[in-house]
Amino acid sequence: MPLPKKILLLGSGELGKEFAISAKRLGCQIVACDNYPNAPAHQVADEQEVFNMLSAPELKNIVTKHAPDIIVPEIEAIRTEALIDLESQGIQVVPNANAVNYTMNRDRIRDLVAENLGIRTAIYGYAESEKECLNVANSIKYPLVMKPVMSSSGKGQSLVKSESELKRAWEYAQSGMRGDRERVILEEYIDFKYEITLLTIRQKQGSTLFCSPIVHRQERGDYQESWQPIEMNQDRLREAQEIAKKVTDQLGGVGLFGVELFITDDEVIFSELSPRPHDTGMVTLVSQNLSEFDLHARSILGLPIPEILINKPAASHVVLAEKDGMSPKYIGVEDALSIAGVDVRIFGKTTSRVNRRMAVCLATADSVKEARQKASKAAKLISLEYE
Repeated sequence: MPLPKKILLLGSGELGKEFAISAKRLGCQIVACDNYPNAPAHQVADEQEVFNMLSAPELKNIVTKHAPDIIVPEIEAIRTEALIDLESQGIQVVPNANAVNYTMNRDRIRDLVAENLGIRTAIYGYAESEKECLNVANSIKYPLVMKPVMSSSGKGQSLVKSESELKRAWEYAQSGMRGDRERVILEEYIDFKYEITLLTIRQKQGSTLFCSPIVHRQERGDYQESWQPIEMNQDRLREAQEIAKKVTDQLGGVGLFGVELFITDDEVIFSELSPRPHDTGMVTLVSQNLSEFDLHARSILGLPIPEILINKPAASHVVLAEKDGMSPKYIGVEDALSIAGVDVRIFGKTTSRVNRRMAVCLATADSVKEARQKASKAAKLISLEYE
């Protein structure tokens, strides 16, 4: 495939920034888009656009202006119906427009996986009001998890232990919604051993590839740390790979998918899927010979991926903002970097919100346990100050 290619990146957060860097290393031209100026990927792109990506006319105008070869969505809040029209005009949408339309909303992908493919998921139901939440919760039973059908990074997700907590969970879900759909999914609480992200790569030519599973820990529905590799029962690993391949084959297209799965003693349970690099996969920036962003870029461009190797055990740990503020300064970075095997990636977000991810500490070591300790220690050394 001739290079370079012009890529329109829809969403310019920290994942988009790393993808833009990987694609630019392969000679691509990046037009980074978001709904606010100077987003992280804007800072490394060739051109930047700020507009409402939920507006089909605005999205189509930007496409007409830049005439990209490839459109790469990085966030959920996109008018996906417009992507279907654009794909019909011959523009490559990653992984494809239909897959983006399915996966941008938790209800669509959940119904596809559970009902169409017959894959085990948590018992679930949908609600569009507080009253409907009560009816669904009574059917599922407590404890349960409530989250918006469209959100990212765990925003709006709650563990609900009793009826008295439903109102608070409903209100929190509304506050964390992206897009324009006031709908939540309620699902049974799964008592899992651990939760993995299985990065799954569909190629233009060649078989589906898998990275070594990434384990992650969440708080408030948002990832706090992840690590790789994990010693996993081989039967469970094969089952996880079979589920990931079955779902991604159904969706089609090319690119990297982040498939989230619950692992119990007896089974593998599908949780969610993202048609793009995953936040927990930032650990691959130091753990693998090719990061998830490199793999996404290569698969999109039709370039070969001869092998995916683990370099060393590695871990990531997020640095969160503790308050709202503008133009944060980062204190303690040199202390964090004084730890052998630690790297720090500051995302370049211009404003902070409470619990917003602002940076990530990455660590390698001779064991996962040591890598986790290093990444956690480094993250605790970094704080934000404001002018």
